[in-house]
Amino acid sequence: MNLHERIARRRSAHKGQGIVVDHDHLSPVVHRPEPVGRGPVLEQLLDALEPVFDGDLPSPVAVVGPPGSGTSAIVVALFDAMNDRLGESSQSIRTTTRAGSTEPTTWFVYVDARRVQSEFAFYRAVLSVLSSESVPESGIGTGALHDRLRDRLARHDRQAVVAIDHHHEPETLEYERVCELLEPVDSSVSTVAVGSAAPTDWAGTTVSVPPYRHHELVDVITDRTSTALAPGVIDHESLRDLAMWADGNAHDALAALFEAAAYARQDESDRIDHQHLERAKADVPEDGVHVDRALALSETRQQVLSHLVSLESDGQPIRDVAEEIATHSSLTAGTVKRFLYELADRGVIERVPLPANGTGRRPSAIEARFPPITFQSLSSTTDVDLS
Repeated sequence: MNLHERIARRRSAHKGQGIVVDHDHLSPVVHRPEPVGRGPVLEQLLDALEPVFDGDLPSPVAVVGPPGSGTSAIVVALFDAMNDRLGESSQSIRTTTRAGSTEPTTWFVYVDARRVQSEFAFYRAVLSVLSSESVPESGIGTGALHDRLRDRLARHDRQAVVAIDHHHEPETLEYERVCELLEPVDSSVSTVAVGSAAPTDWAGTTVSVPPYRHHELVDVITDRTSTALAPGVIDHESLRDLAMWADGNAHDALAALFEAAAYARQDESDRIDHQHLERAKADVPEDGVHVDRALALSETRQQVLSHLVSLESDGQPIRDVAEEIATHSSLTAGTVKRFLYELADRGVIERVPLPANGTGRRPSAIEARFPPITFQSLSSTTDVDLS
């Protein structure tokens, strides 16, 4: 954190803005411009992308790490830095050989498969980086976007490195499908697969991202709290304990910290105490999913999840839960039930078997697999103030 940020944080704290002075930096879905403690991994990825500095395309790369290890943050930060290196309005980086001749312009494109699932959306996401002109959201066919991409990369001095993140998750754009969509321009494009596993039958370069070590995770959450929270809101020993509990998973640590701040505000406390952290940690499911999995869903499905986590639904059959949610929305109980089964298949919520009632199919309850308060606070379907 630079000196200007430190001064701004102190001013905010003295203006009575509460224990949280910057919600973004507390959020587990917001990435820092420079990931903390990931220097060696960034160097490995730069090694893999090294050919672009001589005007060539690198071989395909897979960036692989367990949940909460920062794979997305690493790729987003590096791609942003590469695109911004010369500050060109086209978001490109122009490389120069040792002899001084100008080499191809290389764009670095990050695509989030959680939000970009169709062929149209994919081409639009890529063109939004490659083109300085606005790309229509509607009123144009997929074929037209395909042709525009091909025209954009038709010149020999233009090329792109495209990263597809979360390609392995249910109902996202798979890496193999991305390669098919890029096949018409494959001589001008290289790919980076980002996720917890490499694509099937992967034979390319792999950059492995290990879980955060304890001291590294302490540094990560200390860096976040130094910007997000007012001075003195939480002590260093609590952060150390939080990092130990999270066991290398930065998402879980930040989600628990986010929810602990909500509990502290609810208690009208000027500090995040042990009790707040314990309640928050109990809210973060063990072996759960990233809260962004839920935030990437459609607005209607987010509304269903928002109602779900607001209910006292423990031990209730799915049918009863669906009926109760339907009373608070414009959806029918049948539609809500269908959504809940669909979300369970996606792994966003979990079906928990209930004792058999002796007749028919064994009933099941449902539990969220994401941090509930964090989701409700960040969802576009709710408006919760954590200041």
